Amino acid sequence: MSKADNMLAILWLLKDRKRVTAKQLAEELEIHIRTVYRYIDALCASGVPIIADSGHNGGYSLLGQFNEAPLFFDMTEQKALIHAAVFAQESGYPFGEALQKAVGKLKMYTSEEQLQEINKHLIGFDVIQPPADRSREPCLQELESSVAEGCTMEIQYAKTSMLAAEQRRVDPYGLVYWKGKWYIVGFCHLRGDVRSFRVDRIRALTRTDARFARPRFRRETFS
Repeated sequence: MSKADNMLAILWLLKDRKRVTAKQLAEELEIHIRTVYRYIDALCASGVPIIADSGHNGGYSLLGQFNEAPLFFDMTEQKALIHAAVFAQESGYPFGEALQKAVGKLKMYTSEEQLQEINKHLIGFDVIQPPADRSREPCLQELESSVAEGCTMEIQYAKTSMLAAEQRRVDPYGLVYWKGKWYIVGFCHLRGDVRSFRVDRIRALTRTDARFARPRFRRETFS
């Protein structure tokens, strides 16, 4: 695991077990004990209130109120995140791999009792719809990045499967999932107005060097 992952793992273990030794952390994470000391020092330097007790029954623990920090989720919040991940995966969410890693971390660093409870709530919970087209994920990822960075795109777009693709220059304002389809909503330079484009009809796309300022919209604009 990366340094960030290991440091997060240390926090989860401290939260779950109340007190744990450097040796136990090293064995759990399969890292050298000196690395544990460095991570503990780094966490303390970043403001995490870790208490170190020496002696036979010593070890590391978290200051009481830190257990209520937003880093940690209660059972209801964990269940909601797991359920939301099911919906996202079935919709063809373009960052599914990262989402599964996040869910994996949540399950890995929760207590055994909480994990059993999470799995109970996953049994019988499903989303039934046509399988998402995973081949569109690179396109969706590029569009999402372009929305966030305000980057103008050149796209090859076919209005229907029967028509040839047209060259469009688009300022992407938002990526929208609506009625089982992904759409990019943005300013079309060809039409001089805001238009929506079905992502599955984009035959090719290229990022340009042009940038734009994204206008502010109400949520209803994309409905």
